[in-house]
This record gives sequence, structure tokens and C-alpha cells, in this order.
Amino acid sequence: MAKEETLVSGMSGRYAQALFELAKESKTTDQVAADLAGFRALLAESSDLVRFVKSPVFTAAEQVAALGAILTKAGIAGQAAKFLKLVATKRRLFAIEDMIAGYERLYDASRGVTRAEVTVAEPLKDAHVEALKSALVDVAGSQSVEVAIKVDPSILGGLIVKLGSRMVDSSLKTKLNLIRTRMKEVG
Repeated sequence: MAKEETLVSGMSGRYAQALFELAKESKTTDQVAADLAGFRALLAESSDLVRFVKSPVFTAAEQVAALGAILTKAGIAGQAAKFLKLVATKRRLFAIEDMIAGYERLYDASRGVTRAEVTVAEPLKDAHVEALKSALVDVAGSQSVEVAIKVDPSILGGLIVKLGSRMVDSSLKTKLNLIRTRMKEVG
């Protein structure tokens, strides 16, 4: 429990912790994680939904009613749907993205999974992705690492790796900017 408490904090963390504990008791952690990921995907697709979630203009009853329809259409039910409606009732829907992130941290920790974001200049081959995962498992000290790879040609070459709260930027763009800065200091 002490380790889980350090993964989440604040109001959003308390909500995430409560949901995670309920999901553990009912053995639905996987389903809740999938449903919350589905809701986050809805937020990513719709700026109108984001405005609705963050807006203080709507009453709790209006948010709960609209959310019920959205969740039904999206196929989100069970504990996750009850949780989202409770959050709306308590007028805390504005913080739902932080709550979902907190739940995911707890869920990942319970499975021994660490998440990493890797930015590369061009797509990696499967063998390179596997080698990267293997190296990150050693660094993270966890059972497995889930890697999200983003391609950004503007970094020119190298990698930018975010692993938990750590970040290593070995991109060519950053190295060139560092050289440029040093040359200005000398000149």
C-alpha cells in the first residue's frame, strides 16, 4: 500500500486509489483500465467532450445525464461508468484525465509494468524496438516495459526516452543546439 500511495497524490490520486481498490476487490482491474482508456480515447477525439468535461457551466445533473448517454454509446459500463458518473456528481469531472492517469499508474505497478515514451526521427525496425524494450526493462527494474514510439523527424537523429519521471534526450537536434550555445558563449 505504501508504494501505491507514492504513485498517486492529491484529490485526483485519492479518487484513482479508491477506484483501484474497488476494482481489485471485485477483480475487475483489467476491465476498468480498458474502459478508462476508452474514455480517454473519446476525450482525445472530441474537443467538444473536453470542453463539456472541463466546463463549470453545466450542472452535475446535466453532466451525469449526458455522460450516461455517452458511456452507453461507447460501451463503457460497470465500475468505470459508475465511477465517471460519481465524479460528475461530485463536480470533479474537470480532473478526470489526472484520475485516469493515476489509476493507470496503480494498475501498471500492480502488474510490474513500466511505461516509456520514445521519440525517434524515423520508424524503428521490430528488432530495434525489442532491443530497446529489453534495455529499458533493465534500466526500469520492472518485469516489462510498454513502449509508445513517436516519430518526429525534427529531432534529426538519436532518441528521446521518457521513462517514468526520467528523461534522456540524445537527439541530434539537442546536441547541435548545445554546440551552438557553447560556441556563442566562447565567441
